[in-house]
Formats: sequence, C-alpha cells, structure tokens
Amino acid sequence: MKAYTYAAEIYMYNFVKFCCHHTLSNVKHNNIHLNGFLFIYFHCHPCININPLTSKPILFVPQSQPAAAAAKHGGSKVYASHNHHHHHHRGNHNHPDPAAASDDSNPRLHRAFLALQAWKHVIYSDPYNFIATWVGPSVCNYKGVFCAPALDDPKIQVVAGIDLNKGDIAGFLPEELGLLSDLALIHLNSNRFCGILPQSMANLTLLYELDLSNNRFVGPFPTVVLSLPTLKYLDLRYNDFEGPLSPQLFQKNLDAIFVNNNRFTNVLPATLGGSSASVLVVANNNFGGCLPPSIVSFANTLEELLLINTNLSGCLPQEVGFLYKLRVLDVSYNKLVGPIPYSLAGLSHLEQLNLAHNSMTGIVPDGVCCLPNLANFTFSYNYFCEEEGICQNLTSKGITFDDRQNCLPEKPHQRSQKECNATLEHPVDCYEYPCDGGFGGGAAAFAPTIAAVPAATPLSSPFSTAAPSYT
Repeated sequence: MKAYTYAAEIYMYNFVKFCCHHTLSNVKHNNIHLNGFLFIYFHCHPCININPLTSKPILFVPQSQPAAAAAKHGGSKVYASHNHHHHHHRGNHNHPDPAAASDDSNPRLHRAFLALQAWKHVIYSDPYNFIATWVGPSVCNYKGVFCAPALDDPKIQVVAGIDLNKGDIAGFLPEELGLLSDLALIHLNSNRFCGILPQSMANLTLLYELDLSNNRFVGPFPTVVLSLPTLKYLDLRYNDFEGPLSPQLFQKNLDAIFVNNNRFTNVLPATLGGSSASVLVVANNNFGGCLPPSIVSFANTLEELLLINTNLSGCLPQEVGFLYKLRVLDVSYNKLVGPIPYSLAGLSHLEQLNLAHNSMTGIVPDGVCCLPNLANFTFSYNYFCEEEGICQNLTSKGITFDDRQNCLPEKPHQRSQKECNATLEHPVDCYEYPCDGGFGGGAAAFAPTIAAVPAATPLSSPFSTAAPSYT
C-alpha cells in the first residue's frame, strides 16, 4: 500500500457524527460511522486509522510524529465523499477556549472576523439562520465555523473549517474570503451561491477539501483552485461552469475530482495523468471527441470513472482495460462505436460496467462476462450481435444485466432487422476511425489475464441527503 507523507500534515478538532453513503445502480455502500469531524490539518493528538470510501486506512499522526513515521504506518490518502449529520460537541479537549480569544490577543481571528462579516454582507437569503449567529468578534461561536489550534502556534485558535452544507443560502463569495488563510476545508454543498470564485482564494494555502457542489457558480473553470498546494478533494458538480476543462486539472495531485453536471465543452485534454485521483466524475457535460488513450496514466489509482452523457465519440480505447483498479466504469449515453475492447477482461476488480445507449457493435466477449467481481453489466441500446459463452446466461452468475435493444438473435426486446442491418453493414475499424478530438481508439488485439476488485456505485453528492443522479 502506498504511503503518503502528507499524512503527517493532518489534524482534527471538533467532533461530529457522520455517515458515509454512496449509491450507484441502486446499490448502497455505507462506510464506517465515525465520531470525528475531520479537519484536514497538520496536527492531531491521537493516532487514528479509519476506512474511507476506498477501504484504505487514513493515518492521523500526532504533531510530534514526523512524516517518515506516517509513511512507516502506511498512511493512505483520504477524500471525504459523505452525507453527514452534525451533532457538535465543543468540549475543551485541553485546547484553548475559542470564545476566550479576542481581537486584540489574536489578530488571525480578527482577520477571520473581517472576512466573515464581509461575507455576511453579501448574503441576501438565509432561510435556516446559519448567518444569524455571525454577530460579534467571537467567530469560533458562529454557526458553521470551526476553530482549531494554529499550525505554527498551537496556543492560539484559528478558523480551520467552514461548513454551510444544505443551508440554502443565497449570495456570493467576497474577495475577503482570502483572509481566511488557515482554512483546511470549505463545505458549501446545496446552497444558492452564485457568481465567480474570487482570486483571493489563492491565499488559502492550507485548504485540503473544497466542496462547492449544488450551487450556481458560473464562469470558466476556476483555475484559482489549481494553485492550492494542499488541495486533495475538489467537488464542483452541479454548477454552471462552462468552457474547456483546464489540462492542469488532471496533472494536479488530487484524490477525487467531481466536475459533473456543469456546462463544460470542448474535448477532454489530450494529456491526462499526473493526478493520483481514485475517483474521476465528468458526467453530464458536452465535451465531444474521443476518450484519449492517456487515460491509462490513471492506472495506479483510478477506481471509479464516470463519463456518462459527455458526447464522447469514437471507439472505447483499449487503454481503459489497463486501469486495473477500476471498480466502476460508466460510459453510457454517448456516441461510442466499435466493439468492446477485449482488454476489459483484465479489469478483475470491476463491479459495475455500463455501456448502454451508444452505437457499439460486435460481440459481447466472454472474458468480460467472466470478470470475478462483476455484479452489474448494462449494454442495452447498442448494436451487439452476439454474446459469447457465459454472456448468454449472466443470470447463472448472479450478474444483473440489461441486453435490450441490441441485435441479438432469439433474445427478446431487440431492434428490428432493418435497423440492425443499417448499422452492421458498415463495421467500424477502430484503428482507422477518425476522432474529432484527435485521439485514436480501438479494441485490444489480445485479452489480458483475468484479475479481480470490489463494487462501487456512482458517488452521491458528498454532503447532501439526496443522492443526485448522473444521468
């Protein structure tokens, strides 16, 4: 297991009870219940191991323990994709009393006071009275604001986290937000914040988690987030960002990338990789072009890849079959053509495979149907004309499947012969197929040895009760 030295750069403070919850294809996976609100910072008192979405341990290391010790323990990456319910406990825990800090004694809390008051003045709707408590200089008592000991001086308190999830708050983010330079996390899921992100966010050099999902932010991809050196979790889904994705997004060392359900256009960048992301969700945008073969750069980390309804064309590249850690692959509702790459038979950990609503042809290979962990295989609304071996009886393997509206002889609910002939009379050579994005595609010339992995489902919005759909 890969050890991450930044595990030594984590600390936590206020405890909250929450539950991780993810859904895909009506399958639910409940993570371990945690009695700890994670403030992703650089110090903490106990050494704690917990299981995140990928079931790898997260190591929280005491501030006296060096980074090398964290590596020795095998601390792994973390990204918070969870629905949580707050039950705040503000016990002393031997920390300085946040309420005792004054503007005079703590200039950093004074700067936080200025920032939060500026923010309060550009909020014009607060139906659940989050902001009503933002009165006076004791910012650590504000609802949704969490304090912790400063990294460089544990004797003083700083604003380490802001959580306004599900507040239905309307307003925008002021430039003064950049004064909150001690922030480790910002959670603004399910509000009505609008406008563009302020460039002053570049000052948030300790920010680890940024969740702006389910809002009304606009403008081009906010490149300011790419300047944040410690950022690991980025969630921009369900907004109105538009234009091309920055190529640097896929070169930044992020653990989770959610940019689905925006208005991004142009093709996916030709060069993907450099990121250590285990989850990549770009669904419901309008990219077009082909999936670049450089997707293979994610081979060592990627576990969930969701490209639903992104206007992808061309063939599914064989390189997808080399993402050997994949548990979820969903390329449904696109314009993909050609056969299923035989290389997919090497995805031994794959649990969810959705190829539905494309124009793919050829056979459904036995190697894919025999994947040891496959639980859900959907390839309906294509033009497949043959199912190999066990693919003809997936029920016997306990696999949930949907093969409707193909060209499969003697199977019910198939396309008409006329409709099938119109497509099957013009087979696609993936090695020569032109791609709008300039990328090649194609089926693998060989079937890799079958390996193995666990099932997951499209992730729900990490901090909302209702799990949004990707389609």
